Amino acid sequence: MNRIKVVNDPSELVSVFRAVDTDIKRQVFKEVSTGWKTGKEIEEKFGTEGRQALRLFNKMKLVETRWQKPEEGSPEKPVKAYHTYYSSFHINTSCSVYEISDVISVAGMLDKDFKKIEAKILKMIGDEGMFAGDVAESLEVSPTMLKCLVKRSSKFDYRGHRIEKYNE
Repeated sequence: MNRIKVVNDPSELVSVFRAVDTDIKRQVFKEVSTGWKTGKEIEEKFGTEGRQALRLFNKMKLVETRWQKPEEGSPEKPVKAYHTYYSSFHINTSCSVYEISDVISVAGMLDKDFKKIEAKILKMIGDEGMFAGDVAESLEVSPTMLKCLVKRSSKFDYRGHRIEKYNE
């Protein structure tokens, strides 16, 4: 089935740009586009970075999941398998120069710089989560930039107007 991901919100461009920004992510994305692959299969082939890529793709809603049963008579439990959800992207968005500069800034930010900000946000939200406006104000960033930071991270996500830890 051909599904098209429609990108209307400029912050979603961060997900598109970051989904295949490393060789491992590109390879994992190609692997799950060819058929259903379990997390174990991906980790065996690509290591922990491959497993992290799957987690990020799942958060970005770029992959779909299903439970695969083990062979009959096997003592193993069902495992989650992944496959790409979309076959193409349709990008239809417009935004101000300030918004696109936030998008490009976050998408192109060095990993070490992003990890510092990500750690600050994780510390701020704790286990309870926090209102997004308060996080943006505390970090002194625009709502668009905060949205982009959240889109880039595999550790937290929006739940309504709150930012909370991401649990698969």
